Amino acid sequence: MKYIIILFAAGIFCTNANAQTSSSKSKMQHEKMNHPMKDCVMMKDGKMMMMKDGKMMKMEKDMTMSNGMVCMKDGTCKMKNGKTMKMKEGETCDMHGKMGKMKMDSKMKM
Repeated sequence: MKYIIILFAAGIFCTNANAQTSSSKSKMQHEKMNHPMKDCVMMKDGKMMMMKDGKMMKMEKDMTMSNGMVCMKDGTCKMKNGKTMKMKEGETCDMHGKMGKMKMDSKMKM
């Protein structure tokens, strides 16, 4: 009977230790996500902006991404296959041509 109680207590201890490890892993992953934004172009306040080395600046010229997509100063993006689209507020395009949506906040300034 004593062995069963000891095994039960050990099982609870191991489960609790594993939960704490998972929690710390989750916290580490969250901290990794708080990294500076990667280089990209985005539509912000109706203007095309460029993020380069963590600094945001107005997009001065059209840019060609590594997949052949061309993003223009007016927010028009032309894919390699000829299809075009107009970027909307908060949309981003990374340097590989991957489109996404970004949560804007007041920390993002020129």
